[in-house]
Amino acid sequence: MERHVEVSITVGALGVIITLMGLFPGIAGLEVTPGIGVLQVLVILLGFSLMCIAAYVFARQAFFAGLPTTLGQDIGVRLTLTGLLFAAAAGLADVLGFGSHMPTATTRPLLGTWQAIAFIGGFLIASSGIVLYTLMGPSRSDDDDSDDNNSPRPPDSLGR
Repeated sequence: MERHVEVSITVGALGVIITLMGLFPGIAGLEVTPGIGVLQVLVILLGFSLMCIAAYVFARQAFFAGLPTTLGQDIGVRLTLTGLLFAAAAGLADVLGFGSHMPTATTRPLLGTWQAIAFIGGFLIASSGIVLYTLMGPSRSDDDDSDDNNSPRPPDSLGR
């Protein structure tokens, strides 16, 4: 179990680094151009996807190892994947053909204002899916309490 947790933390840190490189390419010594281009969007999506996968593996192995998943957790996973898909569609809208800055011979596709809002919104949806997954998991105390209800309890200080 501990190996999965350590690897997920490492992958999450790698996702943070890749996301920061996509947001601020000057960190890695790359040429900075005005606006956010398609390659930057792809790098940001890759980094954030790695962070979401690492958060899922961490929550699964650190908190719910060996326990069955609940319906709330399944909804959280699907919400995360939907948020990532929404962010990818919004970020790559120009390339996919339904954006507002269609590429021509002289211009390149850029991330517009509404696309950026939807891009960030997709990340917020994906993050809320991870939070939902963690909060809706089965608790070990519920499983332990069901066994304790049938066993006799020791008397308290009043002898009851």
